[in-house]
Amino acid sequence: MSVVTVQLGQCGNQIGQEVFNAICSDIHGTHGLCSKKENESYGDACKERFFREEESEVPIARAVLVDMEPKVISQMLSVAAKSGCWKYDDQSHFCQKQGSGNNWANGYSVHGPRHKEAIMNLIQKEAEKCDRLGGFFTIMSMAGGTGSGLGAFVSQCLRDAFPSSFILNHVIWPYGTGEVIVQNYNSVLTLSHLYQSSDALLVHENDVIHKICAQRMNIKQISFRDVNQVIAHQLGSVFQPTYTTEGGLHYSRNPLGDLMDTLVPHPEFKMLGLRNIPQMPENSLAYSTFSWPGLIKHLRQMLIANAKMEEGIQQQVQPLSLGPSIPSGRSRNKPLHFNTSIANLVVLRGKDMHSADLGGFQDPSLYTSWLNPQDAFNAWKTPRAFNKYEKSASLVSNSQFLLKPLDSVVGKAWNMFASKAYIHQYTKFGIEEEDFLDSFTALEQVISSYTIL
Repeated sequence: MSVVTVQLGQCGNQIGQEVFNAICSDIHGTHGLCSKKENESYGDACKERFFREEESEVPIARAVLVDMEPKVISQMLSVAAKSGCWKYDDQSHFCQKQGSGNNWANGYSVHGPRHKEAIMNLIQKEAEKCDRLGGFFTIMSMAGGTGSGLGAFVSQCLRDAFPSSFILNHVIWPYGTGEVIVQNYNSVLTLSHLYQSSDALLVHENDVIHKICAQRMNIKQISFRDVNQVIAHQLGSVFQPTYTTEGGLHYSRNPLGDLMDTLVPHPEFKMLGLRNIPQMPENSLAYSTFSWPGLIKHLRQMLIANAKMEEGIQQQVQPLSLGPSIPSGRSRNKPLHFNTSIANLVVLRGKDMHSADLGGFQDPSLYTSWLNPQDAFNAWKTPRAFNKYEKSASLVSNSQFLLKPLDSVVGKAWNMFASKAYIHQYTKFGIEEEDFLDSFTALEQVISSYTIL
């Protein structure tokens, strides 16, 4: 099944381009470390998902590019075409001359309705070119105006136009120190609206990726491109083809559907976090060896201690062992900083992946009491290595990963709202105080639901 990617705003378009780059370099890489037959079926499954091949020899990305300014889109079209590996369809983009000025209301209430028909026509055309449509993958920032405001509007339109298709929103969480003064307003409005239209929200935090660039990749002067490449690598590590059943003979055909089945058992819980190890500079790879027990031990501790990367993991945070005298559920006193999960997915790529013991992820004490741990944990595997790493492991988790950042954003936005700061910037485009209150209420409910796991 094919996935249509919708790239929204500057951030969404720049990350989207890096994602297709990462996928393409993975297909064409000589580092598959598996049989020729395995490599071919992997490449075919990947192309069906993300590209279409027409008269031109070069695969065309199944993507629609949307921005309210032309500069970034024209750059992305040109960079992709120059790569020689893949390109965008020349007709599948929409841009205007004037941006949204970092104003969510401008993107949502003005640009959205004004350009709805043109944007949805492009998406409809791209969807019709899929033999079997698996769903939509939207990429956007939460802080600005176009990605967040127009992105929230387009997601609602997608839900109306394709009620039975899966929609996964990939959302970039802004730097805590601030990118724009109203980023917390924009974030609250975006998240509350996406929660209504989306099947799941996959979140990357800029602060975390920045740290990975500095501490794991040893990059001295970090650019947005460096950050985007790390994000693209992590996304590729989950969305490239895998076997979703033990001993499966065919690569999974429905990446979005499988992801939702695995990780979103209840519509109240839609926030997904992603971790991927190892991550290191290319010139260090030759001197590094990885074992499955080591990678899996690290990944499990990252989950338990809510660590964002391999460095500085709190080893002392451990689950309580459930003895016969300890009832499951809220009555156990969870250790401080313990990260309770609803559902987890581990993706293993590389040789001997069947020898990896994942029993530690099926420990009932990691999960909420109302789900059977056997249902709450899944593993996807492939012997084919991913992007130069002979062995790699990714974790997609529906857990309390994002509770702290979410609480912080809502708190900061509420403090501004209480003093009516910048509200007039939104009311002039039709977003009233009542809309803000509805968004705060919706997110307080999400925070409350995750807190009591």
